[in-house]
Amino acid sequence: MWEYEHSVETNAAPEAIWALWADVEGWGTWNADIEKIELRGPFAAGAEITMTPAGQDPVELLVAEAVAGEMFVDEARFEGLVLRTTHRIERLDQDRSRVVYRMEITGEGAGEAGPYIGPAITTDWPDTMAALVRTARG
Repeated sequence: MWEYEHSVETNAAPEAIWALWADVEGWGTWNADIEKIELRGPFAAGAEITMTPAGQDPVELLVAEAVAGEMFVDEARFEGLVLRTTHRIERLDQDRSRVVYRMEITGEGAGEAGPYIGPAITTDWPDTMAALVRTARG
């Protein structure tokens, strides 16, 4: 297994962060790496997302879990690997929250492939998450 986690603290309202996550087709407004994105179904467990990163082939994602206002998990599967990303809001106090992204790569060959593909996927997370909370603050 390969894993990586990044978090950022913010005074942006958790509801505003959730609203940005739930607006999947608007992700490109705060995630510069998205060239095109499409949601099939309501933003809930079972929804399917086709995301095309800038200059790359489309990636198929499944929303594996979703708890409105708190967290969602997306999964991509290819070549025997499962790339599972958890997006979570943790309320720290009345005015502050922590936004956490966590990726786990499992499956056959994850020990070899994870250190190669994981950092390529997560390298922009600090910038993406900063843009997310900046956008949520308005």
